[in-house]
Amino acid sequence: MSIVVTIILIFAILAVSLDGKREKTMEPCLESMKTASLPDLPYAYDALEPAISEEIMRLHHQKHHQTYVTQYNKALGSLRSALADGDHSSVVKLQSLIKFNGGGHVNHAIFWKNLAPVHEGGGKPPQDPLCSAIDAHFGSLEGLMQKMNAEGAAVQGSGWVWFGLDKELKRLVVETTANQDPLVTKGPHLVPLIGIDVWEHAYYPQYKNARAEYLKNIWSVINWKYAADIFEKHNRDLN
Repeated sequence: MSIVVTIILIFAILAVSLDGKREKTMEPCLESMKTASLPDLPYAYDALEPAISEEIMRLHHQKHHQTYVTQYNKALGSLRSALADGDHSSVVKLQSLIKFNGGGHVNHAIFWKNLAPVHEGGGKPPQDPLCSAIDAHFGSLEGLMQKMNAEGAAVQGSGWVWFGLDKELKRLVVETTANQDPLVTKGPHLVPLIGIDVWEHAYYPQYKNARAEYLKNIWSVINWKYAADIFEKHNRDLN
């Protein structure tokens, strides 16, 4: 997928709120793109302990995600100026910054919703129809978790491991992406249901270099209800 197509897809994602509702005046084009903002977490910073420490959540949300938002907005403003000035060289240079920081914002906005405290349903297995679909494609929920853990542990450097819906093939998939590439960079037909951040900043202060342990423990706070809601919405659209 070309970088230009990727940028357009990221713009389209950012033009739509994460619950799937489009602002009436928003279209996925540069002139109407609003600046991004850091979303509030739907739980306290210490609510995911012991799986994810308060220290990590504060750093991850307030520092890392905020940086992606700040740098994306800065690059978007520079891109507008470059286009207005006909500065083609700067337009090309800015695309990688927009992809990286825009992707970082998109991915983390999903990630926070993919997590939930245990007392609010975190780790509670999904119900049908998602449960049956997982059994059909991966044998069991445990089979899916093992596959994602293996794929996530094998990511070289930094990136994400995704559980998603392939709307084109009408099946559930596990994919990985490098750096801050959203799942959509693997194809516009892929819908993210669960994304797990395997950058070191997501686990190192607590787990050090034990990425596999982080991946094992994070399932205790995965918000399967969110994944099930997204699956049902898109599954209805396919039927």
